[in-house]
Amino acid sequence: MKITNVKVELFDWKTEPWKTNDHTQFGNTVQLGVVTVETDEGITGNSFLGSSRVGADHHAPGLIEFIKPIILGRNPQDIGAIWSDLWKMNRSVSTYVIGAIDICLWDINGKIANQPIHRLLGTCKESVPVYSSTAFHETKEQYAEEALIFKNKGWTAHKIHPHGNPAYDIEICKAVRDAVGDDMKLMLDSMWSYQYEDAMRVGRAIEDLSFYWYEDPLVEEDIYNYKKLHQKLDIPIMSTEYAPGRFYGMAEWITEYATDFLRGDVAVTGGITPMVRLANLAEGFNMKCEIHHGGNSLNNVANLHITMAGPNCEFFEFFPCTGANMFGLVEDINFDNGYVTAPTKPGLGYEIDWDLLRKGHTATLESVSYTHLTLPTNREV
Repeated sequence: MKITNVKVELFDWKTEPWKTNDHTQFGNTVQLGVVTVETDEGITGNSFLGSSRVGADHHAPGLIEFIKPIILGRNPQDIGAIWSDLWKMNRSVSTYVIGAIDICLWDINGKIANQPIHRLLGTCKESVPVYSSTAFHETKEQYAEEALIFKNKGWTAHKIHPHGNPAYDIEICKAVRDAVGDDMKLMLDSMWSYQYEDAMRVGRAIEDLSFYWYEDPLVEEDIYNYKKLHQKLDIPIMSTEYAPGRFYGMAEWITEYATDFLRGDVAVTGGITPMVRLANLAEGFNMKCEIHHGGNSLNNVANLHITMAGPNCEFFEFFPCTGANMFGLVEDINFDNGYVTAPTKPGLGYEIDWDLLRKGHTATLESVSYTHLTLPTNREV
């Protein structure tokens, strides 16, 4: 079997604007890319490219120009060898591009085996709990109300993206804990907002509130102060999917005692292949590896397969818990009483809603001559 073609089709993805803080905006109209890897035996693999923050038009030209020539003519079952060659291109293309191709190859291999991808990886479980993960809210009362909605639906865990103001972030955490009581696991993702001193103050406060983990309080380059936080706080630290070097940079976070959890996803880390390696690395140290959201619906499906194959992956993240990232599938991931079940169909196992997407088709990229992309101007960007 050989890869015969790679293409990216671009479609309008329209959502209401939303944010996780004043610096991280999502939504309006961006481009969702559908990547297709074709083979000489008629088996194709697909993935989504882009997020509601950064559209696929930012990534697709590099995929066609730099990545397509590397994989044409190769056996799509040589996933490990292909991924290693793709990673060497990480200075020319983003991890989102590398991840999209890797997901396509796993989709093909699942279809060849007539098995869902998690079966190829080694299934460990059939369901996991989901945690609702907030967007930004103006008031602490709104954070509390949202958490209570999910608790009343039977969900057992909830994560907060606060304002980035240490004093008010503590108030938000207190309000949410008061609303849901002591029997719901709460997590705080500060999104790299603090300096060390404020990170300590917030960490002490949420320890007193029995929070389950403390995620990304500092920027990912500040491993020195992460080590100090880890030494002085009792709450488990989770950092970070954005570690320099991605998978190859995570060993230092373990050996330097800078985190209690490893973190990644198929977009930021660069595919299913490195995410499985990351989870295995964590397991070797009896650490958990929690999968970060993937930025679009099909990436989250890929994340779900990894979660089901990881004995040390406890949760699945639903972000944002308004459902704003759900788009492009005939049927998206379904949550039942705070749990999600393993996919059962071959490959990724979820059907792309081509009828919906083609209503907003803007471009198809297959060759370098199309890499200088001009999109229609009569729409909101």
